Order: sequence, then C-alpha cells, then structure tokens
Amino acid sequence: MKRYLITVFVFLFLTAFPYGNVRGADLTSLSELVKRLKPSVVNISTTNIVRRSIMPFESPFGGGENDPFEEFFRRFFGENPQREFRQRGLGSGFIISEDGYIITNNHVVEKAKDIDVILEDGRRYEAKVIGKDPKTDLALIKIKPDRRLQAVRFGDSDKLEIGEWVVAIGNPFGLGHTVTVGIVSAKGRSLGLGAYDDFIQTDAAINPGNSGGPLFNLNGEVVGVNTAIIAGGQGIGFAIPANMARYVVEQLKSKGKVVRGWLGVLVQQVTPEIAESLNLREPVGALVADVTPGGPAEKAGIKRGDIIVEFNGVKIKEMSELPKRVAMTPPGTESEIKLIRNGREKTVKLRLGELPDSGAAISSRGGDQKNIEEGLGITVQEITPQIRRMFNIRESEGVIVTNVEQGSVAWDAGLRRGDVILEINKKPVRNLSEYRKVIGSIKQGQTVLFLIKREENTLYIALRLEGEEQ
Repeated sequence: MKRYLITVFVFLFLTAFPYGNVRGADLTSLSELVKRLKPSVVNISTTNIVRRSIMPFESPFGGGENDPFEEFFRRFFGENPQREFRQRGLGSGFIISEDGYIITNNHVVEKAKDIDVILEDGRRYEAKVIGKDPKTDLALIKIKPDRRLQAVRFGDSDKLEIGEWVVAIGNPFGLGHTVTVGIVSAKGRSLGLGAYDDFIQTDAAINPGNSGGPLFNLNGEVVGVNTAIIAGGQGIGFAIPANMARYVVEQLKSKGKVVRGWLGVLVQQVTPEIAESLNLREPVGALVADVTPGGPAEKAGIKRGDIIVEFNGVKIKEMSELPKRVAMTPPGTESEIKLIRNGREKTVKLRLGELPDSGAAISSRGGDQKNIEEGLGITVQEITPQIRRMFNIRESEGVIVTNVEQGSVAWDAGLRRGDVILEINKKPVRNLSEYRKVIGSIKQGQTVLFLIKREENTLYIALRLEGEEQ
C-alpha cells in the first residue's frame, strides 16, 4: 500500500511539474549561465563638471541644495560665488555588438564629460556617446576594443510572463558584476516619468549603479534594461522592456536620434464616470481631449470626444498604451484606428506623421505653451495615488515636479524634483489642466511667481523667463 501511494505521489508531482516546462537553466544553480553572461556586461564610470555655490561660512545643516542656511544667506546677501567641481558617477551597461556598441541608461551618461567602460576582465576603454533618447532614458555608447567582444542576445519581452525567473547583473555601489536573481513581479508599470512608461517590475535586487545593466531570462537573453527603483522600497525594481530598447537603439545607431510616429491628438484616461456618462459598457480606450490642427488625426476626421479603442489591430485598454504604440510605429505608416463616436464604432484610416523632436506623440496644446515649458526646464505630472506613494506626499491637488533640467531657469531659481506647485502668479493650480492654462498665459520675458510645497513647508520661488525663445 505504501509503495502504491509513493508511486501515485511521484506520478502526480511529475505531472504537475513536468521537466519540459522549466525553461532555460537548471534552477538549482545558475553558475554556468552567469559565467556565460558576465563577459557581456560592463561597468561604467563617468565624470562631469558641476557648478556649486561657495559659502563664506560653514552651514550648521551640512550644506546641499535644500539647506535652509544657504537659502537664508542667499535671500539676504544675494547669490554666492560659484566654483566648478568634478563629480563622479557609476552605472552599468551591456555589449550588443562585437565591435563595441553598448547600451546603458541616458541618465548614466547624460551630463558626463568623460565616460570609462570597464570589462569583466579589467580592460578599460574610453567611450563616446552615439545617441541618447531622454524620452525612454536609453543611450548608445561606443568603445574601440583591441579584440572582438562577446555580445548579448535579445529576447522577446512581450512573451515574458509574470512569475518568470530573471537575472540582473550590474555595478551596484561600484561593486562590479554583481549578480542578483528574482522573478517578474508585474508588467506594463507606469511610474509617471513620461509618455512611454512601460516598465517590467522585478524583485531581483536593483540598487544605485545597476542603472543601464541587463535583465536576463533563464535562456540568457536580455529581456530588460534595469533603470529605476523606488526610494525606500525593497524588492521593487524596474526595467525597460527589451523590445522597446532594441527599437530605440537601432535608430540611435543608424540615425543618432529616434524618429517616432505622430498622431496629433491629446488623450486622457476613460474613467468609470466618463464611461457611464458616454454609455460605454466598460472604461477602456483613450478619450480624445484635443486634436492638433493640421495633424494626421484632424486630416482623417478624428474629433474631440472620440474614444480610440484599437490601433493597427491592437486593442487599447489603457490610455497610456496609445502613445507607446503610435511612437513605435514608423512615420508614414498607413494605420487603421477604431474609435467610438456617439456610441457607434467607426474605423478611420490615416498616414502617421513624424513626431517633432521636442514634441509628444500625443500632442501638447500649442506652440507658445510649449516654448514656455521648455524655457522653464521642468517636467510636471498630475498627482495620482501612485505618484503620491512614489514621492511620499500628502497633497492631492496641484502638480508635482518630476524633473528639473540642471542649468535651466527653474534649476537656478531653486525648483527641485518632488516640489508640488500650488499656485503660479497667485492663480491656483489644482491639476494639470489648470497648470497648462496658466502656463499658456505667460509671455516671454515675464517674471513668474511659484508657490510650492516642499516636504512640510510652503515657499515662493520667482524666476524670469528670457525674452527670446528657447
């Protein structure tokens, strides 16, 4: 009887977990896989020049951009003299060709004056930037090796499944070629960093210095580019999907920039309330809030209030899916869009345009506003529950600054990432729509007064836009 039960148990176990379903390497040890992959991963060391104020007195708070003593001194005695300092940075990357092309993150090399690449065997090379794409935070750099290098193989990130094992190799805190293992925790994550957010979430340990390094599947194929973490979080890292990285890098290599498709609409999320008001069965698709005059969408007859539910045969469930699909479709492509207008489904055919270098695939509202926003040098986002958790803020109204370009007017005036804008020129800013309306009324050469919330404090920051267009 015991022998019978053991036989049944073994049979059921093998049936539930057949050997053929375990893809890639043996999970009992990844050592052979890692040995094979490590030569394709590089450590990156950067040096850039920064300008900092020189305080005549030592600050009791330790100094830094948010130091209240420096703020007090600047307010009453004016700007302090500045001096140049060399700042070092660390990152990771991976080799995609035998002759030395390497993928990394844009933020690793964006401000770098010098870039050094260190291979697994210790060989060190200077690198130059071939192309950068801030919209996806990807960059392509090149070294001149004295021998052929081992390049990675790309996998299909669309086929990656939640729960699948992945391996991260990188340079966290300068600890070169560190290996960590985890699973795919989620796909399609949006962090509020831009229109093309589409991150793979993993619990493989990712730390500062891992940026730009590869995320492998157990077949030894790159399925992601490790990019971001949540400050204070544990086991929460994010990677750019390999399919997006490959699309971007191929263009950076051939053209030095990324050319994207352009539809010429401004869209927003279809909420349950909007769906109910429009008599939709479910809140899916992208609601057209505005149409760019003269753009492909207007020429094809797309109107404000239309709900785009399908693009080139791919269903659009979330608003954020549309900009990514459009951007990754070459300009000039004949495209088919299914939309809902007044409760009826309609099919529209059009030819995609080319996204302007400074534009967005799902367009902004006008040239003057765009020039003002570029002149400020800041990027803002609507405050959503996800943004509140990410930045650990309490405010539900206003817009949050998600990026400030170093050396810009906003940076020099003291605006920083994480600041919540509550007012502009004494006019309330409760959401992104009000922010755009106020920004659109500002003229070049005008002084702009911001009321912001920073941690537990509110403060005013004034800046003056240059009289000429940026």
